[in-house]
Amino acid sequence: MMNKFCKTGLSALAMSTILGGSAMADEINYVMGVVGNAIEVLEETVKPWEEETGHTVKIVTMPSSTSDQFAQYRLWLAAGTSDIDLYQTDVIWAPQLADHFVDLSEAAKDVLPDHFQAVIESQTVDGRLVAMPLYTDAAALYYRSDLLEKYGKEVPKTWEELTATAQEIQDAERAEGNNNMWGYVWQGNAYEGLTCDALEWVKSFGGGQIVEPDGTISINNEAAAKALDLAASWVGTISPEGVLSYQEEEARGVWQTGNAVFMRNWPYAYSLSNSDDSAVKGKFDVAPLPAGDAGPAATLGGWNVAVSKYSDNQEAAISLAMYLAGPAGQKLRALKSSHLPTIATLYDDAEIAEETPLIPRWKEVFESAVPRPSAPTKGKYNEVSAKFWSAVHDTLAGNGSAAENLEILELDLEDVKGSEW
Repeated sequence: MMNKFCKTGLSALAMSTILGGSAMADEINYVMGVVGNAIEVLEETVKPWEEETGHTVKIVTMPSSTSDQFAQYRLWLAAGTSDIDLYQTDVIWAPQLADHFVDLSEAAKDVLPDHFQAVIESQTVDGRLVAMPLYTDAAALYYRSDLLEKYGKEVPKTWEELTATAQEIQDAERAEGNNNMWGYVWQGNAYEGLTCDALEWVKSFGGGQIVEPDGTISINNEAAAKALDLAASWVGTISPEGVLSYQEEEARGVWQTGNAVFMRNWPYAYSLSNSDDSAVKGKFDVAPLPAGDAGPAATLGGWNVAVSKYSDNQEAAISLAMYLAGPAGQKLRALKSSHLPTIATLYDDAEIAEETPLIPRWKEVFESAVPRPSAPTKGKYNEVSAKFWSAVHDTLAGNGSAAENLEILELDLEDVKGSEW
């Protein structure tokens, strides 16, 4: 075990801490959002590291909303607090928080080729590696295989097919007495998650990426409006009115109690849906998200771990970050949480394939993955995303048409951009 930790980039001082045992032990404060079984899995994952190093990990929990997490992180980091040693960070935050994190390039130099290079590049700002990847993400379409078989339906390959199939099965199930059945649940609350959902709709209809890689604001177009109008038509028909306040866990709650035909969610919901207390255990499968006029699209997600430059325990914190991002940490997370590894060889791991068959199948989804425009909009990304999800939420709620809201959004984004991003 010690050799493995050495390989992950432990410094000489960290090694001396290991050899010295608990006499030099540090308590590492790790902050993260609470989604699904994330706390239990992290506690299990860090046990080997704690036993080997003598250090301990204290988990500081945050709300599941990424928008709320980001706001709190910025407050802590702007104040230079040393209370937090490690931050679990969304893939889009690197350009905005880079100045507050330790450069991990030297510690990670021997293991970087093991990871997907696109993910490493997403966490590299001005040549500094500001976070190590824990897992990557691309959303899936969860579907009730038992219900599709019951009604003789195929897995929908387009959004129009999903709309029709969801409506037909929902109506039929309600006619049989299940009045709680809905056709499709997803994330419609006004937060970062809605940006992910809506970017998939817009991109799949050929409506671009909100702001293109060259910085051009592209969102005000007919294809984007068509995509949002279709999504708005789901609210109150195949999706409950309450979907406008759903985040990931609210959607999973409806799905996992057996009251939805389809669900859009991240891979973390796969293992939970197959748990013993799940009403859909053994009754579902997953597929890539449906296509629009321009093909399928899945918003690229993923989480990373960054070491605060204000930490008083940087050596131990770097050691833990490297362990969590290494093969042992990523494999356990894949087995327990169905999180997608960023280490390519783990996609060929037989144990992972048997326990979580979604993972080896998800290589094809990454071929249609679309990044959020955090790179071209730099430090202004959160403001751009907030403007976008607000315009989308207004459209979904019936406050103006998609065309009207996108025209206003374009003007707002021009103001945010100013002379340059």
